[in-house]
Amino acid sequence: MMKKRSISASKASLVLFLCQMISALDVPLDLSQPPTITQQSPKDYIVDPRENIVIQCEAKGKPPPSFSWTRNGTHFDIDKDAQVTMKPNSGTLVINIMNGGKAEAYEGVYQCTARNERGAAISNNIVIRPSRSPLWTKEKLEPNQVREGDSLVLHCRPPVGLPPPIIFWMDNAFQRLPQSERVSQGLNGDLYFSNVQPEDTREDYICYARFNHTQTIQQKQPISVKVFSMDSLNDTIAANLSDTDIYGAKPVTERQPILLTPTGSTSTKVELRGNVLLLECIAAGLPTPVIRWIKEGGELPVNRTFFENFKKTLKIIDVSEADSGNYKCIARNMLGSVHHVISVTVKAAPYWITAPRNLVLSPGEDGTLICRANGNPKPNISWFANGVPIAIAPEDPSRKVDGDTIIFSHVQERSSAVYQCNASNEYGYLLANAFVNVLAEPPRVLTPANKLYQVIADSPALLDCAYFGSPKPEIEWFKGVKGSILRGNEYVFHDNGTLEIPVAQKDSTGTYTCVARNELGKVQNEVRLEVKDPTMIIKQPEYKVIQRYGQVSFECIIKHDSTLLPTVIWLKDNDELPDDERFLVGKDNLTIMNVTDKDDGTYTCIVNTTLDSVSASAVLTVVARPNPPFDLELTGQLERSVELSWIPGDENNSPIKNFVIEYEDGLHEPGVWHYQTEVPGTQTTVQLKLSPYVNYSFRVIAVNEIGRSQPSEPSEQYLTKSANPDENPSNVQGIGSEPDNLVITWESLKGFQSNGPGLQYKVSWRQKDVDDEWTSVIVANVSKYIVSGTPTFVPYEIKVQALNDLGYAPEPSEVIGHSGEDLPMVAPGNVQVHVINSTLAKVHWDPVPLKTVRGHLQGYKVYYWKVQSLSRRSRRHVEKKILTFRGNKTFGMLPGLEPYSSYKLNVRVVNGKGEGPASPDKVFKTPEGVPSSPSFLKITNPTLDSLTLEWGSPTHPNGVLTSYILKFQPINNTHELGPLVEIRIPANESSLILKNLNYSTRYKFYFNAQTSVGSGSQITEEAVTIMDEAMASRQIDIATQGWFIGLMCAVALLILILLIVCFIRRNKGGKYPVKEKEDAHADPEIQPMKEDDGTFGEYSDAEDHKPLKKGSRTPSDRTVKKEDSDDSLVDYGEGVNGQFNEDGSFIGQYSGKKEKEPAEGNESSEAPSPVNAMNSFV
Repeated sequence: MMKKRSISASKASLVLFLCQMISALDVPLDLSQPPTITQQSPKDYIVDPRENIVIQCEAKGKPPPSFSWTRNGTHFDIDKDAQVTMKPNSGTLVINIMNGGKAEAYEGVYQCTARNERGAAISNNIVIRPSRSPLWTKEKLEPNQVREGDSLVLHCRPPVGLPPPIIFWMDNAFQRLPQSERVSQGLNGDLYFSNVQPEDTREDYICYARFNHTQTIQQKQPISVKVFSMDSLNDTIAANLSDTDIYGAKPVTERQPILLTPTGSTSTKVELRGNVLLLECIAAGLPTPVIRWIKEGGELPVNRTFFENFKKTLKIIDVSEADSGNYKCIARNMLGSVHHVISVTVKAAPYWITAPRNLVLSPGEDGTLICRANGNPKPNISWFANGVPIAIAPEDPSRKVDGDTIIFSHVQERSSAVYQCNASNEYGYLLANAFVNVLAEPPRVLTPANKLYQVIADSPALLDCAYFGSPKPEIEWFKGVKGSILRGNEYVFHDNGTLEIPVAQKDSTGTYTCVARNELGKVQNEVRLEVKDPTMIIKQPEYKVIQRYGQVSFECIIKHDSTLLPTVIWLKDNDELPDDERFLVGKDNLTIMNVTDKDDGTYTCIVNTTLDSVSASAVLTVVARPNPPFDLELTGQLERSVELSWIPGDENNSPIKNFVIEYEDGLHEPGVWHYQTEVPGTQTTVQLKLSPYVNYSFRVIAVNEIGRSQPSEPSEQYLTKSANPDENPSNVQGIGSEPDNLVITWESLKGFQSNGPGLQYKVSWRQKDVDDEWTSVIVANVSKYIVSGTPTFVPYEIKVQALNDLGYAPEPSEVIGHSGEDLPMVAPGNVQVHVINSTLAKVHWDPVPLKTVRGHLQGYKVYYWKVQSLSRRSRRHVEKKILTFRGNKTFGMLPGLEPYSSYKLNVRVVNGKGEGPASPDKVFKTPEGVPSSPSFLKITNPTLDSLTLEWGSPTHPNGVLTSYILKFQPINNTHELGPLVEIRIPANESSLILKNLNYSTRYKFYFNAQTSVGSGSQITEEAVTIMDEAMASRQIDIATQGWFIGLMCAVALLILILLIVCFIRRNKGGKYPVKEKEDAHADPEIQPMKEDDGTFGEYSDAEDHKPLKKGSRTPSDRTVKKEDSDDSLVDYGEGVNGQFNEDGSFIGQYSGKKEKEPAEGNESSEAPSPVNAMNSFV
């Protein structure tokens, strides 16, 4: 939730403007003017008799006025009373009481007169009365003995003071007596009991009267109240009363309401307009009555009506004549009701409609003084001139009195005077002074010159031009010194000279000139206006939900006029931030560290400048895990159920989603709590199912979005009665561990499932499909029983039944088990092998009879191993591999075979005990395949036109080698390939000298072996023939020449400069298009042949066979290591390494790890000679 408010200076300016409208009528003090009363004491002035009496009377005028006083209508000569002094240059009287004077001697009605040569102003009649706080009169108070249920009124009757005291009731310990609908204090100070109760008995009901004016408290003597119950009262006075008088009554009689105050059915009330109306109804009755208020024929006024004193008092503030009428209070209880009607009449002391205002006229002008007032009854209007009734005042031909108006015509300077208007009725009076000042004055502007006004854009601007002159000047406004006169709807011109710009804009900034003129002259004044940008919160704080002990931050990013200095204040719940170091106020944020529950609330960012204020608020909600539930109660206890109820703890601002109920079995598992059930978060009771023979305790955990509460305190314990077991053990099984036994196992019942003491199990078994009786045994609370002497692997019917001291569980269901297994007796027969290709074969066999399995048939295992390679005729370590085929399968696939090899295999049946005997070994052979790549290729002895090649035979020939294939082609300096040459080499060769090659030329070689099946994978190598000796000599001679060395240095320097430039441009983010020639060293096996000459097309590099562009392309000894690639069983095996699927795919496993073939040869390379490098460069 977010709020935003903005407060500009417009409201303050408007108040200032209204004040200026009033002050615009003031006459500058340097001009002659009649007196004006500026300060006086209140009409009803209650003074403290212990302090000096100060009666204020201040006035202004030109010349300064003199002061005089009347007391009780006659002149008060202050010079004759030593206790009375008048302040210098003031009319204020000081009566010295503290030095022996008595306040009572100065009670009376005082009136001040301020007089100068132009007239006399008078003050209100000021009634001086000293305050009084008399003591309580001594009285003998009898103890109040009252019957329980009766009503009672304890009278206070405080002494009459001035002003009236404030009443309250307390006890001897100065503690206020508690009040309620039953016991309350009335408006008159009495204490009313609607009905008394035994707890009302006490001896210290004390009424106190506090006199605020003298700061004193008077105490009444304590009042004693003794409440008798009916039984005790009967025991006390039974001897003096008949049986029917006492014993026929109920102990406490219920009664319908009666009114204690006001009495009767109707009453009247008069209140004055503007005062607070208080109406009261207090009723007796049992049960205590409830009070309700209505206004007959109307509604109680909205926003001005309040109920106090437990609705016994109706309070209406600021009453008016419209509030007159009949108000009814109704007291009601279950036995009936009573009502009272109060007729309210609202009268009114005089109040102003139009009060007379000072009048400044020039000679010959006309004017009026108006004095209009209202009241109930309507007030009388009387006029005075200089404090004298106008009927007996000196004649003035320029004035004429017409009721509440005095009309002036063609006034002259002698017409100056002060006139008083008095409006009075029986409830009070109003007195106002207004002067008529006849002056002839040229205009003057009272607003300071060049005054600067600053406002916020889009708010009103009020530019003052306070003026005076007689006759009244006319005001005109201009923008700028030589601007045109301002007119139009965008401006408002007020009578006091103020110029209002309702919506100031940035272009309203500038200098404004006001001109005041009358027939006696003209004057002007300049003021300046600056319009500022409004202050805005551009990033307001946002609603936040934070977990307890987390961290939260509110942002308040502002934008403001650069000439204004903003201040940012943060509030919490409209009050200052707590004085806590966890609250960190930053430049544009508020951060709260380690948030706690008390940080929950509304946070407001307030930005203030000298001209405006903006604010934005956001709510912080602190959430946490709920508090644990409490007050757990068990009700409705039955043998198999109970009702649990609880009271939820505080949800900590995150609604409770559900309650989790847990139980503890104090009999079987004390201290261990188990899940019982859970219910929605709106539910606080649950019916729980119970088990017999459990000592239950329950606890409840509340869960909300944040997490789980702490568990509640445990409930009381509830022990259920014992009963027969309701259920039998589960997961009953019969599996033999030896060929001649049967092991019966089950899952024991948990403690609460036993339903009673003495838990045991009845174990029963019999051989299936044999007409045998059940054999049974009762065992203790265990989970296994072994039956010995059974036949090998025969089925048994088994059942396990629970029982305790109270009886058996229901009849259990039967399960089928088997006695122990033994190894299979026979091997699979008719084993056949079908070779599919050089690496895959399929094996078939006949299933063994099930009776010979002597256990659960798990499948068949095929053992196979390589005897020898047919190409090498050499034996090696026998590595047996195993494939397992699940279930009753009779065939399987043998993957990963080596080509051109001899294998043996056998098949065995498998049960739970192990493997049976192996079938006779079956021999099969795999056909030839393509060979692996030659084990190495070396190129040695380079000459001008020849190279020597040496190689090793393939590690896996996979058949009989028929030949080797050598292909080679030249590579020029731009890495382009030349024509490809192919040579077939007999299989028994291991080296070759290539002749007739070009000198100083790089060649790329491709080499592979062949069997009758096809070619194997190839290896590649590159080599360079050496240069011609004479050419090399010439080049060496050139290289030793100075000019050549200089040329090479210049070229090297140029290259270095270019590299530096490129490096600098690259670091600056430059991009350089580079077009590289692709390496076209393609595998010659896939190069297309040209139709015309049978040569290969452009070489295209592939995978690892890309030619090197610079430096060495081969290992240092010019050998290439063979890349081993053995067949994998990953896609076939199961068990150790995999398995076949039902369609015969591989599911077998190897019994050992596959051997790695040793690598042959060394890996080294020789760098190209400097001469070759130079040839390439040139």
